[in-house]
Amino acid sequence: MHLSSWIDIDPESDFSLYNLPYGIFSSASRSPRVGMAIGSFIIDLAAASKIGLFEDFEIPNEVFYRDSLNDFIELGVEKHAVVRKVVQRELAGQDSTLREYQTLLVRQQNATMHLPVRISDFTDFYSSLEHATNVGRIFRDPEEPLLPNWKHMPVAYHGKASSVVVSGTPVHRPRGQIQKSPGANPSFKETSQLDFELEMGYIIGKSNPLGQPVSVNQADSHVFGMVLLNDWSARDIQKWEYVPLGPFLGKNFSTSVSPWVVPMEALVPFRVDGPPQDPEVLPYLRSSGEQNLDINLEVALKPGQGSEEVICQSNPKDLYWNISQKIAHHTINGCNLRIGDLLGTGTISGSASTSYGSMLELTHAGAKPMVLADGGKRRFLEDFDTITMRAHGQKGNVRVGFGELSGEVLPAIELD
Repeated sequence: MHLSSWIDIDPESDFSLYNLPYGIFSSASRSPRVGMAIGSFIIDLAAASKIGLFEDFEIPNEVFYRDSLNDFIELGVEKHAVVRKVVQRELAGQDSTLREYQTLLVRQQNATMHLPVRISDFTDFYSSLEHATNVGRIFRDPEEPLLPNWKHMPVAYHGKASSVVVSGTPVHRPRGQIQKSPGANPSFKETSQLDFELEMGYIIGKSNPLGQPVSVNQADSHVFGMVLLNDWSARDIQKWEYVPLGPFLGKNFSTSVSPWVVPMEALVPFRVDGPPQDPEVLPYLRSSGEQNLDINLEVALKPGQGSEEVICQSNPKDLYWNISQKIAHHTINGCNLRIGDLLGTGTISGSASTSYGSMLELTHAGAKPMVLADGGKRRFLEDFDTITMRAHGQKGNVRVGFGELSGEVLPAIELD
């Protein structure tokens, strides 16, 4: 079914009538509140609720006046579906309350976007076989790059929720311990191997009680929506510290997410089967159906004084581990997920060298520098580089996008 709106929407817009993502915005005359993106506009859902747009559906006005989506998410999937259906109908119909009250529409260029959810916990997985293989060859063993457990369970680490920031927040170059060569004592210095990681993130939409696992067949119902995610990494710090307990200072200084949360309902047209898993996984991880997503991803790099250019194009459709398996494994020991928790896919890399989702892979840990259009070279990110990630799914005339996720690298903060 083709959907059209009385709002003029560019066919290339990420925010079509098929999408309707949620976010938290503010403007000169509006405090932070829940909004929904359509074309180049934001629908003020707080104001829309106040004039009675949702009064027949027992949805409390106050959830739209919050500075995070958490209270709205807690209403449950039936209420989410109602809000989406009402707004979709209002935008498509000629006899529309929204059309009558166009003051409810705010131009995106006049709004400030905020972190969309209050994140209690952040877990980052390691789902891409291609990425895990590439990293294993660089850091460990070129002949046996995967650790023995990798194909048996979705490997992950727990990140730092307090350092998750919204798109547009700059990233200061971190410091830490770095070992220059094997056997040498470490030194304390700024990272010279600052990197991005192209990822997508899942926002948990339903909690489970402590001690109660979520089955792989029920896991889908625990996801509210998705964002773009950049898990910034300091590779030289990471390499020295990650044995035996995994990433710490090399990761926890910043993780960026896009401001718009695309609901899972909008992503249904892009569901595809994942790759075969061999060896067969244990029963609690066996999932069925179309669990992966066919989404076009790209990463662009803009030097401080240069022009932006695309350096990576990838797709999560071939991720080895899907979200249902991740949630099932995450909770199998009774771990409780909470509304607003963020689960990252891990770096999304493909088989082609142009699809590698990190500088570590694109430059083979700096051994093969990337040559930019202006002749400049990059082994890793330099100060004042800006990384911008974009994503969209396209199936026929149905286009659903995520907007942009952008962050500039700034010099390290001076120590006292």
